[in-house]
Amino acid sequence: MSRVFKIYFRLRRKPIKRTRRVSREYLENKEKALFLAKERLNYFNDFYHFKWNNVTIKNQKTRWGSCSRKGNINFNYRIATIPQKYSDYIIVHELCHLEEFNHSDKFWNLVSKTIPGWKEIRKNLRKNSLSVN
Repeated sequence: MSRVFKIYFRLRRKPIKRTRRVSREYLENKEKALFLAKERLNYFNDFYHFKWNNVTIKNQKTRWGSCSRKGNINFNYRIATIPQKYSDYIIVHELCHLEEFNHSDKFWNLVSKTIPGWKEIRKNLRKNSLSVN
């Protein structure tokens, strides 16, 4: 390591991010997950009638999905590798955040309109290493 680089590294407040290797499993399931997410979002949105901007598939370590205030929805590629009742719950969960950006009773009432057994599904998902937020 050069002297200049060592000095730069010491002066940086945050460590340099190392690029993560993209897993083969992610590459194999990314397109499948995107197709599934869009298809099921459209299916459930026939009921909800919410609007979103972008749908993105990511290789997240700790989340099944997320939704931004700008209407961008992200899903973990693993939604394509789990049973449909779980992926449907995750998709509806994020879809409902477009209307209620919290986990209030109003939010859970929205989820329960299309996923009546959401509590048991959520409980089973939480047993895995990923969390649902």
